[in-house]
Amino acid sequence: MLGDFYLEDIRRQFHGQKKLAEKAMAQVDDAQFFALLDPESNSIALVVKHIAGNLRSRWTDFYSSDGEKPDRHRDTEFEAGQEDTRTALMERWESGWGVLFEVVDSMKPEDLTRTVTIRDEPHSVVKAANRQLAHYAYHVGQIVFLAKHFAAGRWQSLSIPRGQSETFNTQKRGPK
Repeated sequence: MLGDFYLEDIRRQFHGQKKLAEKAMAQVDDAQFFALLDPESNSIALVVKHIAGNLRSRWTDFYSSDGEKPDRHRDTEFEAGQEDTRTALMERWESGWGVLFEVVDSMKPEDLTRTVTIRDEPHSVVKAANRQLAHYAYHVGQIVFLAKHFAAGRWQSLSIPRGQSETFNTQKRGPK
């Protein structure tokens, strides 16, 4: 059934985005985690803080309340506070992803056509999930870019290393 395939894929995609970001973040030290490229940019820490806030807001009471919770203060997600240590931000990150996975892992194909609300706008569950996946992928890309920039020469590729595509493809195909 198409709904089962969709749910399997969306779960895989969300797990993949989380893992990709975490592998990138593991390659930077605390100073790099909080570093800004310029005064208008976001650090990895601020992107983590924003994703964590979004995860909690969008996925808490997913079916029964607006995805933009009244206690969410989105603008402050882009401000560094004294309480924003790497450990504290990563705990919020884990907690937020936990909320998402609790909802997504419990979804059934019949849930996909239900209506949820985000910022007073109705969405099918499919539309809401796709919206969030695209949003997280956008920010995970920022995390990867920043981590790669800061790790520079010690960067460990998260996919196929440069110059290794043919080797990868040959290994994937196996002997002819």
